[in-house]
Amino acid sequence: MSTIGSFEGFQAVSLKQEGDDQPSETDHLSMEEEDPGKDPMPRQISRQSSVTESTLFPNPYHQPYISRKYFATRPGAIETAMEDLKGHVAETSGETVQGFWLLTKIDHWNNEQERILLVTDKTLLICKYDFIMLSCVQLQRIPLSAVYRICLGNFTFPGMSLDKRRGEGLRIYWGSPEEQSLLSRWNPWSTEVPYATFTEHPMKYTSEKFLEICKLSGFMSKLVPAIQNAHKNSTGSGSRKKLMVLTEPILIETYTGLMSFIGNRNKLGYSLARGSIGF
Repeated sequence: MSTIGSFEGFQAVSLKQEGDDQPSETDHLSMEEEDPGKDPMPRQISRQSSVTESTLFPNPYHQPYISRKYFATRPGAIETAMEDLKGHVAETSGETVQGFWLLTKIDHWNNEQERILLVTDKTLLICKYDFIMLSCVQLQRIPLSAVYRICLGNFTFPGMSLDKRRGEGLRIYWGSPEEQSLLSRWNPWSTEVPYATFTEHPMKYTSEKFLEICKLSGFMSKLVPAIQNAHKNSTGSGSRKKLMVLTEPILIETYTGLMSFIGNRNKLGYSLARGSIGF
């Protein structure tokens, strides 16, 4: 029976036949020469440590095999989504898409949801895209002229919350949270929340392409000027406050978080390969 185990702790040894007192060729290279008239001194043999460089994955981005589980990283998936959404925007509103990003939306119950974001001259579009069927499932349109505050900071939770997350997020307000109804606030499926919270997609470090479209900083650099231009060009009668960009903690008001605990750890909000079922 053959057994494959760990090779740690094993050292290479040289095999010599009995009576063979001659040093090996490598030993000759590291010995110091001695005068024949001097007493023999202990000889120290220096050996260079072995260095092995892995060439299996020259891509500097780590864990490439994990990315294969996400359908968004499949060849052609992102490109197909971009073309579909650009065509839809051009047909319905005639606007030009300025940027395209793949981010993770965090809803008011701390559930992660994979989303595509597009910024045009007048609108922020939040798309729920099915990367398995390559189709848009839901599209939310937010007028840029209605956005009045953007917050960037670390996530924070109530002290008694059992389900907390780390990291940095971005929250966009187009309405006042104080005006949100109690039913909408405590309804996990409510679509009347006057703000949206985002963080970076877990596939950010898959490739250089995903590094560009999954960065919050890249999204911010396009979104802020677009909102400011929309405010200047707004023809509304009411005076809109200027856009405020703040750095402050982002509160997610959840306490037990059982739903998000199950959903987020199983990545239920992503188009993900979940294995095969069969015999």
